[in-house]
Amino acid sequence: MFIGEYHHNIDDKGRLIIPSKFRYELGEKFIITKGLDGCLFVYPKNEWESIISKLKVLPFTKKDARTFMRFFISSATECEFDKQGRINITSPLAAYADLTKECVVIGVNDRLEIWSKEKFDEFFAHNEESLSDIADNLFDIGV
Repeated sequence: MFIGEYHHNIDDKGRLIIPSKFRYELGEKFIITKGLDGCLFVYPKNEWESIISKLKVLPFTKKDARTFMRFFISSATECEFDKQGRINITSPLAAYADLTKECVVIGVNDRLEIWSKEKFDEFFAHNEESLSDIADNLFDIGV
């Protein structure tokens, strides 16, 4: 399980340090793709394969299924760490998430999320007051 919040800078070549505790859990090769809410999702290979197996059963005749798969799968890239524990984020992924300098890497159970610090701060500022209501609603439905 991925948990925690870390702040690192992305360099001019698109390289970002991933905390060592996350590196071990990700394994040698992993997948990075466009996430929801303007961040990037990073999955260990086994989690990615599980998601893909679920997406395979979606009917290609449904517009929402086609749209989501195009968004989610077409941007996916297999990555590995360099000797310094950095990953190279492709320019389309960095542009999508507005990664220019300070980044926030968070563990969210089965994946990592990579945010620009600005987007991360905006997301929490926008949602902070409603977190109690969100929790109430989720637990009311049996989560």
